[in-house]
Amino acid sequence: MSLLKLKANPNPSDNARKTQRIDLGYGSEVVYVPRFVAYNDAWKFFNYLDNHIPWTRPTLRVFGRSCLQHRDTCYVASAGLPDLIYSGYQPHAYSWDDFPPLKDILDTVHKMLPGSRFNSLLLNRYKGGDDYVGWHADDEKLYGSTPEIASVSFGCEREFLLKKKGHKSSQERSDEKPPLKRFKKSSHVDQHCFTLKHGSMLVMRGYTQRDWLHSVPKRAKAETTRINLTFRRVL
Repeated sequence: MSLLKLKANPNPSDNARKTQRIDLGYGSEVVYVPRFVAYNDAWKFFNYLDNHIPWTRPTLRVFGRSCLQHRDTCYVASAGLPDLIYSGYQPHAYSWDDFPPLKDILDTVHKMLPGSRFNSLLLNRYKGGDDYVGWHADDEKLYGSTPEIASVSFGCEREFLLKKKGHKSSQERSDEKPPLKRFKKSSHVDQHCFTLKHGSMLVMRGYTQRDWLHSVPKRAKAETTRINLTFRRVL
């Protein structure tokens, strides 16, 4: 198979103009780039991932019970890193050389985020609205105390929710949908909602994993597949 080449949005000023920076307060920040990868290139990459990644749907241990993870996954990491283990599951670590297009998108992420040095990648595939990830923080010790996590999305748009740790949303108190705040700069509210578009990138920085939880909830109207890449640095 010929090497799939991708490039970031060809107009850098467009990325800069559309980028949303949200100050969560107390050293936490989220950056959202809605047009990180050019539209047609993003679909080429989606098709490659959907058809060539060795997806698996593992069994996890949650609160002492075994359950099937509600999304497909795959893990890629540089050689010599500590093993990734979550909820009793240790994924096989594939090499970057196993999937050359992933190295290309990693280079594109590094160009967009000068100074970042990602060396691992967790891929997730949501095959419809019943696939989701519940509230959690990526606060494993192997990422350090202030990890930078870059999340690139392809395919179906899905909502990405953030809430401050210890904050109980109105959705948890009642059946009503919570009044989430959308893209409020320098707003220290306790909840935020992003609609992650095809070809977009969202970056969490600073103490976001220490102080905040995030999730991709079920959505009945999300009938098609979303593929998400989360780039991280293992220390």
